[in-house]
Amino acid sequence: MVALLRRPVVWAGLAGLAVVAAVALAVFQPWLLFVDETVNDGDPAAAAPATPGDGGRSPQGPQVLAGGSFISHEHRTSGTVKVLRLADGARILRIEDLDTSNGPDLWVRLSDQPVKEGPGGWFVFDDGAYVELGRLKGNKGSQNYRIPADADLSRLTSVTIWCKRFHVSFGAAALRAA
Repeated sequence: MVALLRRPVVWAGLAGLAVVAAVALAVFQPWLLFVDETVNDGDPAAAAPATPGDGGRSPQGPQVLAGGSFISHEHRTSGTVKVLRLADGARILRIEDLDTSNGPDLWVRLSDQPVKEGPGGWFVFDDGAYVELGRLKGNKGSQNYRIPADADLSRLTSVTIWCKRFHVSFGAAALRAA
């Protein structure tokens, strides 16, 4: 064994393995599978202003435009989504009770692609039109994302938790009109 370690080719091989291992760790970030990030953004309905002229008695809640439930794709994913229109006209995507794996480079994306069960649905959310709403704030909990005013919700009928690094959906939900 000692004689083997004296050969330069063995040291070169060990150095090569170390480089491959370092690159693999940087790309795959396996430790994220064991680290949860919980986010609990406030519910926009709870912060809705009172309707003018009602003496402050009844808050005007946001209008629910669409909603759905996540199905699992590459990683087990559960939770619900709602598209809300606030009193000021702003639109919010509200994700509630999200539970998915953490991962590298996760984004919330509205898409025109249909939600499909199984591996056939894992890779479709960068094929057509989509709008990125931002990086996923956390892999657990409830969170809000502002939808741009020019996003056409008649065409963008699904939402995905999208891993940009590996071009795969962790989970997705079809948005059905309320």
